[in-house]
Amino acid sequence: MKLVLWVLALFAAAAAVVFTAYHNKGTVLLTAPPYTLELALNTFILLELFAFIVFYMLVRALFGLFGMRKQLRHERSDRAMLSGLKAFFEGRYNDAEKAARKAFKLANAQTIKALNAVIAARSAHQQGDYAGRDRILNTVKEQASEERALRLVTEAELMLDEGRHTDALAALQALYSTGGLQSTAVLQLELRAQQMAQNWDAVLELTKILANRHPVNKALVDKLRHRAQLENIAKNASDPGLLKKYWHDLSWQEKLDGKLAVAAARAFMALNDNASAQKIIENSLDVQPDTELIALYADCLSGSVSWQIQRAENWLRKYPNNAVLLLTLGRLCAYGELWGKAQSYLEASLSIEPDYPAHLALAQLFEKLGKQEAASEHYRKGLEFALKQIGA
Repeated sequence: MKLVLWVLALFAAAAAVVFTAYHNKGTVLLTAPPYTLELALNTFILLELFAFIVFYMLVRALFGLFGMRKQLRHERSDRAMLSGLKAFFEGRYNDAEKAARKAFKLANAQTIKALNAVIAARSAHQQGDYAGRDRILNTVKEQASEERALRLVTEAELMLDEGRHTDALAALQALYSTGGLQSTAVLQLELRAQQMAQNWDAVLELTKILANRHPVNKALVDKLRHRAQLENIAKNASDPGLLKKYWHDLSWQEKLDGKLAVAAARAFMALNDNASAQKIIENSLDVQPDTELIALYADCLSGSVSWQIQRAENWLRKYPNNAVLLLTLGRLCAYGELWGKAQSYLEASLSIEPDYPAHLALAQLFEKLGKQEAASEHYRKGLEFALKQIGA
């Protein structure tokens, strides 16, 4: 029905135009001295219409020509970009850099320009051309300023790979200045940089954040956190106040960590604060056994040896047949001049696990008791064990 109405309307319009043109007797006078041209109005209208059609077709042709050139430019840019990506992932970094540079020049959109520049920069980096890499990244800063995050993340990663952790941290700080929640990958970059810079407090803060992120290598994060805590204990080991504060601020679970407890106890002992070291060891061993802490307990004398013997005997009931604990008890009893108990514990330790320290302790005990022959025998056996361990 609509088609019929459109056809009728066209016929009516055509009839009106014909009728008007037939009865139109007007003229148009065109004057350009010394020339004068008189045209019928209908002829003038037809000429104007023809001129408009010709002009319209010329404009369309020009736009088509420019569009075709633009399309060809896009196609060349896309081909160069794909060629660069393919070469990069195939490890042909020289070809990748050349193709990416070409695509960068041909591209118009800032995102495409930035992506091609990143490919070129990474390719230059892989070839050891760090100066060329930096020039490319500076070009991104100038010609694709909207893609700031892409440039800064790339810069931070490549700086880290070169070992320039200070420059990497500067790039990351510039990225953080824009605000917003940073991705897990960016935080992991900062974690690497802070680790290289030995900023262990910052490493601890980052591991706290990353522990709640996904996906992330939890084992690696825990390992770095543990190392940071050990490094901080070592850093504070020369100041009793800072060391006590740092240890106090650790969680109860962290204080039970054997490696941390050993590091802290040794640090306090080096500061002649055996009382604090003894407390750390006792709190940890009350919960779980740790061979290194048990051995260290015999060297951590802070006054009452009888109290330490009592605590160690309580642990022996919890952890029976522990050779290291028996050795520690033997040494403590020797310090307390409980010669019979000392010999009994040391011989029990040797019966479970013969080793150089137990033979040495028993030899020293027999020497104090004036039993030179027995002392010499244990010195000899201890030396044999020591030589075996060196040979192994």
